Amino acid sequence: MRTVDLSPLYRSFIGFDHLASLMDAAARTDKQPSFPPYNIELIAEDKYLITMAVAGFNDNELHIETENNTLKVTGVKADKNADKPERNFIHQGIAERNFERKFQLGDHVNVVGANLENGLLYVELERKIPEALKPRKIAIGTSKLLESVN
Repeated sequence: MRTVDLSPLYRSFIGFDHLASLMDAAARTDKQPSFPPYNIELIAEDKYLITMAVAGFNDNELHIETENNTLKVTGVKADKNADKPERNFIHQGIAERNFERKFQLGDHVNVVGANLENGLLYVELERKIPEALKPRKIAIGTSKLLESVN
């Protein structure tokens, strides 16, 4: 079992106490099944693309949702035995099983869109930092507190 002691970081990093819980969540995510295979690409600064190989699934069988900085992609196959005859496979290499894949998203990362093309599901993500959180320059000599004290 891997444990990481982050207490030395707390001396110089303020407000990062949630880091330990994020690392625990990442460790749990490693235990996910490997199906379906996927790629994560950095397309441009603050733009990402997740590509998932979902052969045999159509748009109605795929569900994408985000909640609490977690992206969840679920594939639920329609009932295979409803109106299809029994098939005898000599080899079945194309998986037709249901799946659920979760991705932990960073702060301010949102899903922009999704597209299904040739058995590949593309999920576009973008980080948009609000203006209030972007760096700003503070001019020296603009303190109003000191003026009221003097």
